[in-house]
This record gives sequence, C-alpha cells and structure tokens, in this order.
Amino acid sequence: MTNKHVTIVGGGLAGCEAAYQLAERGIEVTILEQKPLKRTPAQTGDDLAELVCSNSLRGAALTNAVGLLKEELRRAGSLILRVADETRVPAGGALAVDRTRFSAKVSEVIRNHPRIRIVNEEVVRIPDARPLILATGPLTGDELAADIGRVVGKEHLAYYDAIAPIVATDSIDFDKVFKQSRYDKGGDEDAAYLNCPFDEAQYKAFVAAVVAAEKVKPRDFEELRYFEGCLPIEVMAERGEMTLAYGPMKPVGLVDPRTGKQPFAVVQLRPEDEAATAYNLVGFQTRMTWTEQARVLRTIPGLEQAEFMRFGSVHRNTFVNAPELVDETMQLNALPGVYVAGQLGGVEGYVESTAAGLVCAIMLAQRLLDRPFSPPPPTTALGGLRTHMTRKVDDYQPSNITWAHVPPLEKRIRNKQERYRLMAERALGDLAHWLDGMRWE
Repeated sequence: MTNKHVTIVGGGLAGCEAAYQLAERGIEVTILEQKPLKRTPAQTGDDLAELVCSNSLRGAALTNAVGLLKEELRRAGSLILRVADETRVPAGGALAVDRTRFSAKVSEVIRNHPRIRIVNEEVVRIPDARPLILATGPLTGDELAADIGRVVGKEHLAYYDAIAPIVATDSIDFDKVFKQSRYDKGGDEDAAYLNCPFDEAQYKAFVAAVVAAEKVKPRDFEELRYFEGCLPIEVMAERGEMTLAYGPMKPVGLVDPRTGKQPFAVVQLRPEDEAATAYNLVGFQTRMTWTEQARVLRTIPGLEQAEFMRFGSVHRNTFVNAPELVDETMQLNALPGVYVAGQLGGVEGYVESTAAGLVCAIMLAQRLLDRPFSPPPPTTALGGLRTHMTRKVDDYQPSNITWAHVPPLEKRIRNKQERYRLMAERALGDLAHWLDGMRWE
C-alpha cells in the first residue's frame, strides 16, 4: 500500500481515536458519521464520541487491568484519555467524566484537525474506499450489519452479548471444588474443568437466590430477544426449580472424588487463559446487577471468596468472530484493506474500544508509512486486547480487559495486589520500549 488516506466509518470512541492517531502521523482521514442526519436508538446528541450508557471509564488503579490500560493509552498519546482527564468529575477511585464537555472537546479536536474531514452520511453498505476502518460500534445499523454478514458469513456475526463471569484462580477454594471433565474425557490430570458441587438443599437455595436477585433493567433501546441456546440463568431458573439442573448445572458424567457420588448439581469452571490464571462460569450469562452477582455467585461452593475479574451480562451488541475473521493487523481476511476497530471487533467497554481504535490505527500507519510491523507487546494491556481478538475459542464473546489476557509472571506471587503491581510495572516498561522503537519522527 502507498495510499496515505484512510476512510473511517463511525465517529465514536474507536473511530475518533483511530482518526486522531492516523492524522497525527501525517495521514489524511475521512470520517463517515451518520449524525446529525440519523441517530441510533441509544444516542441523544450530535457530537462525536458520545458516551451513551455511563460517564465512567471505570477503575483508575494500576492494580486494576483497565486502570493499566488507561495509563498505557495516556503514554501512547491517546486523544480520548487526554480529554477524559481534562473533563473528569469526582468519582472516588474511578475515572468519570462530564459527558457533555467530554464529547464537545473530542469533537472540537477532530473537527479542527487539518488532516481530518467529516462527512455526514448514513452508511448502509461497506464503502469501496481502501484502506477502510469499520468502527461502527455495538449498535451498527441493520443494513450495514447485513452487508458485513454477507462478506464474513452470517454465522460469524452476532447481534447480542451473552457474557459469563470470570473469577481469579487463586480466589477459588480448591478444598471444595474438584477437577474433572465429564465422563473423565482426557483423564482427571488433564481435565479442563473445575466443578463446584451442590447438594439438593444448596442447589434449591441457590435457585431461589437467583430468582429473587435484582436484575439490570433493559435500556430503552434494547429489545430483549433471548436465544434458547444462550439464556440468562435467571430466565432458566424462573421456568422451574429444576431447569438449571438439567441445563448449565447438570451433573451427569461427573463424580465427586470426596463422596464417590454424582453431585445433585454443579457449576463448571473453564480456564480463561492458557496459564489458567482465571476461570469463567460456564453457561452463566446473567442480567443480575453486579452487586447481586457478587452476593449470589459467592454462595456457590468453592466461590465464597471469589474475586470477579469480569461480571456477566446480556445486552444488544453487534460484533464479528474476530479470531476466525481478522488477521494480526485487525484486517478482515475476506476483504483486504478493510479493518475492524472498537466493539465491532469484540472488545467491551469505553476504554477497550478506544484502545482498539488506537492499536488498529498505529498498525495501519506502520503499513502505510512502510514501517516494520510492530504490534504492542503481549505483556501490555494493549497487547492483551489483541490476544483476546486472536485467541481461538469455541464461543468467542466480547470482553473487557482482564489480567487473564496478559501472560502471568514467571515467578508465582501469592499476594494479589503485589502480583498485579508487578505485572503493571512490567507492562509499562515493555510499553516504553515499544513506543521508543517506533520512532515516527
């Protein structure tokens, strides 16, 4: 490629960040943005980078994976993080912003940049311009989504999130759980699953707690259309007391070595990463509030002290199966020159969307300016998002950044806060080498 002009579809967080990063490297950018001609059901204003659901960019501490990601974005010259810091409001240990001022400031920078042009139009099919970045977000229009599905295969395009919680391995009580795959497939030593066993009384109390728990109310723009193969646990529980025991909590093919018997029910935990530093609760997508998830899920035997690295959720979203469809540069395999950034690629959250836009833009700039391909190191949170987008799994789902996306330390550190502090220190050191090595000037 020698063309030094990039077209971006979408003026949200990922699109604005990508545009800014490309423009700052001397590349001309055109943003195709449908506002103010048309809005998604979630949007209320006409500025770019609108924060539609919350004003929080979540935790700020470096011992928090998203806190590390924000610090990496700052050091990498992120426009979104710079403006977020300038428009922050008091929020304890989190970074929260004045949404109106935030969007207005981002819009001002983008609209006044000499290398960025904004064209207001609704995009209903993938434009012919190349290179092209698709950054249309979770509420990608139906016509454009259908066109993307036509290119990548409809089976690789989803229209909702069904995310199960993730817990840190070292917060699991291994005196109560047992390691085994159903019917001993692969042998106990190589079993992929941990099993939390319930007796009948524990199971019935758990089901009652799930049914009674407070649930997240649907947003005004969400139509709840659950898929039978991926129902929230509370929907199953409401269908009957034994529904979960015949669904994700079925105990068939499992024998608790402590009793020599099949449990009444189980919750299965599956490794989230190769090093098994975290496990997800299989089939436990839920609309319970985060506070209720922490309370109810800690009644599961073995998870009484669980540290949740991610809570579950179910909500409207549009995303592609990135590990199957996207190459190492975030380019669609089926459509050379077309790149995917932000939540369309399967990341979750404001900060992660911003980071995906920044990484996509930097790697595309490397290509356009004939620089060596240099992705962010996998030890960084930025690199961890690429790990998530490229890690082959049976059921790819959008995710926030978690420590499970980053390789563990070579030396085992039992103290959680110290371990995360050292991982963050390693990440920022490796990030500095990466940034120094690119030498754009």
